[in-house]
Amino acid sequence: MTSTSGSDLEFVVRSIAQTAVDNEQAFSELDAVVGDGDFGYSLARGFEIVLADWDSFDRDTPSAFLKQVAQVIIKRVGGTSGPLWGTACLRAAGAVNERTELGGTDAVAMLRAAAEGIKLRGKSDLGDKTLLDALIPMTDALENAVNSREAPADTSAGLAAVAASAARTAADATTPMQAMRGRPSYTGERSIGSPDAGAVAIAVMAERLADAWASRT
Repeated sequence: MTSTSGSDLEFVVRSIAQTAVDNEQAFSELDAVVGDGDFGYSLARGFEIVLADWDSFDRDTPSAFLKQVAQVIIKRVGGTSGPLWGTACLRAAGAVNERTELGGTDAVAMLRAAAEGIKLRGKSDLGDKTLLDALIPMTDALENAVNSREAPADTSAGLAAVAASAARTAADATTPMQAMRGRPSYTGERSIGSPDAGAVAIAVMAERLADAWASRT
């Protein structure tokens, strides 16, 4: 995929932030099934600040930009989501430190780093019924598409569509799982039968981004 400037990263982050704000109620309702119901609220409050402070972020490099976004999330997103999502952004920033041009391989590297950061911070892994169960399969699918010589690897919009499809399939697949981490794990077998709120959030954000990229001028 042709390398692009940091403006694409800004487009991704802004889309994620707006999706978190717009889906506050839906994410909270899903979390309330087996959690404390504050996931959507916490995420929305933090990303509202990201959007409010948008023009003040350092744009010298993509890494510098992501680090400042991460600091806002860590400070302003409540509960466990702040440390997890903030760590994800910090690790992603570290994966492209000092780079000014980003491509598909950089996107994969950032997502891999984000997932590893979440694993360490949340002491969780694939199969624990967390957002990792959508993030990691999505990253795998994206990497396969980037390494492919066939479409949709030729376009950013195509890659976004691949990621969104994989994230949705993976998020839906968390429904029969039993939660092993976080507050939902306290409910034991009651956590079986509903998808993980964090995994669904990853899918919804990926789908929103894919739709926005397809119509981007």
